[in-house]
Amino acid sequence: MLTLASKLRRDDGGKHSSETSHRVSVRDRLLTKEVADLEANLPSTCKASFPDEDKLHHFQLSVSPDEGYYQSGRFQFEIDVPEAYNMVPPKVRCLTRIWHPNITESGEICLSLLREHSIDGTGWAPTRTLKDVVWGLNSLFTDLLNFDDPLNIDAAEHHLRDKEDFRNKVQDYIRNYAR
Repeated sequence: MLTLASKLRRDDGGKHSSETSHRVSVRDRLLTKEVADLEANLPSTCKASFPDEDKLHHFQLSVSPDEGYYQSGRFQFEIDVPEAYNMVPPKVRCLTRIWHPNITESGEICLSLLREHSIDGTGWAPTRTLKDVVWGLNSLFTDLLNFDDPLNIDAAEHHLRDKEDFRNKVQDYIRNYAR
């Protein structure tokens, strides 16, 4: 994979001057390290892809749960890391239509660590990394699946009313949108 560091060396003819390093944002310096760490520590159910290897701040994540309601589906997420990272969290959107209590059908996601401000202290902090985001998204299909504090209230109520019918609807969505 082409990293920002190797791109800088290539663009600078192998010389890494202080003038060049001043033009590299804090975000891009962090991402150079974090992307390498992320790729080395991805959960087995996840795959990250970078459409433009020169833009580490924009990538996609594919999550293929191997257990639970969403097993056998493949869900795509788009992750954009803002210039103010790591003081603000990445922006994440689910690209796959899904029937999930914590993800709307339009792709909004309810995951506490993606909140810039949270009352309970579980929101974003500058000590968090992309690895935390990826592991959090992966966990939305297993241990962080939350029916008690839903973003998609209809999905949560559906589960409360009829768990088997909820499972069937999830499988319909997987067949139609997540293959």
